[in-house]
Amino acid sequence: MRLLIDARFTRMERHDGISRYGASLIAAVAEHTDVVMLIHDERQLALLPDVPYVKINSPLSPMELLVARRINNLRADVVFCPMQTMGTWGRKYGLILTLHDLIYYQNPQPPGFLPLPVRILWRLYHKAYWPQRVLLNRADVVATISQTTKSLINQYNLTRRPVQIVSNAPQPGQTRRDPEAAPEKSLLYMGSFMPYKNVEMLIRGMEGLPDYTLHLLSRITAERKAELEALIPAGGSVVFHNGVSDDEYQQLLRTTTALAILSRAEGYGLPVIEAMSVGTPVIAADIPIFREVGAEAAVYLDPDRPEDLAPAVHALAEPARWRELSMAGLARAGEYNWDVSAKQLLELAHQLKRGRES
Repeated sequence: MRLLIDARFTRMERHDGISRYGASLIAAVAEHTDVVMLIHDERQLALLPDVPYVKINSPLSPMELLVARRINNLRADVVFCPMQTMGTWGRKYGLILTLHDLIYYQNPQPPGFLPLPVRILWRLYHKAYWPQRVLLNRADVVATISQTTKSLINQYNLTRRPVQIVSNAPQPGQTRRDPEAAPEKSLLYMGSFMPYKNVEMLIRGMEGLPDYTLHLLSRITAERKAELEALIPAGGSVVFHNGVSDDEYQQLLRTTTALAILSRAEGYGLPVIEAMSVGTPVIAADIPIFREVGAEAAVYLDPDRPEDLAPAVHALAEPARWRELSMAGLARAGEYNWDVSAKQLLELAHQLKRGRES
């Protein structure tokens, strides 16, 4: 089988969630079968595995409308795209498109890195569900990363196509923290600062934790930083890192008391599994996707009650409770791995190929 995977959503310098998902999946699939990547800029190769690739147009280019003609010439049996926006006009191959989540229907603010015309179209696109249906119904199969999103796709009747899971997972080979070493009195937050991430509640919750420091790790604009700084309670300690390297992130994960994330919505919540994979306890908002990913291995809070953060953190000061959650998290994270995800994708691809040949 000739399998092509669209890697054109890979970032240039540092992965975001979809970029890391695609790159990790390519590396895992390449362990089982020959795979060819589609890229649009050779700088993307720095964040991609060493497998064959073909350079084509950017997914944001007007040429995307005709991209299937170019891919037809590559004689692919099946193409997997980690997004749902790939051009399909005139395609002659099996196609799996991916919908990660439905966050932006309730939270329509687009990612800031997109060009202004794309951000305008983004907002218009998320005013109704019918454009999503048009995109997804162009595929043969729709993939998604969680049962939570699969249920929402079915609830809103977003596609007539089969919907299957191709799971997300933490990076392999993470170094576990020493379970006997006392954690630092700190909390970590990894993620964007968009409104639905609810970072305001984390900051307000620090009022009851004067001995702890909240580390906000991601890049942030000066304007957004000023908004959040105004919310820091008297005596509260909050550090804005404005971006950290992968090594710095891992080091902070292995020393902190807990990772805290009180989002009102998520597509998956990769930091939850990243923390668990090194043995760091997780304090998360009580929303369906976090319950799915974390199961019984996390502490869940009402995202509208910042006053509940301090009691949850103070409970982790008890060494036995901290070790209990640490071990539960390690066990839960062990249930997610990229080899499983690769096999899920390959099974879908083989089924699709057989169906098109019959």
